[in-house]
Amino acid sequence: MNENPALLKSIAPQFVVPDVVKAAEYYRDFLGFKILGYWLDPPVFAIIKRGDITIHLGKGDTDIAQGNVTRREGGLDAYIYAAGVDALFEEFRNRGADIIDGPIDTVYGTREVLVQDCYGFVISFGENRTTAPPPADKENR
Repeated sequence: MNENPALLKSIAPQFVVPDVVKAAEYYRDFLGFKILGYWLDPPVFAIIKRGDITIHLGKGDTDIAQGNVTRREGGLDAYIYAAGVDALFEEFRNRGADIIDGPIDTVYGTREVLVQDCYGFVISFGENRTTAPPPADKENR
């Protein structure tokens, strides 16, 4: 056994987008992220952050962004664990974000809100529910 095991601490998804500035500004304006910086001129890379969540945005070689939904119906590009999903929903709604579902209680014990960014990347913000089992209606997944 290794007495000093490695520890994984966080992850930063990397979305390939046609316009780094447009994407970063969307996350800032509609989802409340802070733009940490752009690289090169014109920008080919940006880092955005909210709380402990960091996302990298890189310029693609084409004008087409391809999120997971283009390869698999219902696919997510990122799942962000959060606290206060209902408050996030209200904030996103007030900011004019493209909310595609939720908030919903899932059969696997979470409460989630799904948003889609300006290039079609789908992100689920979810939290564990600890108070009650999920309702048994067809609106839940």
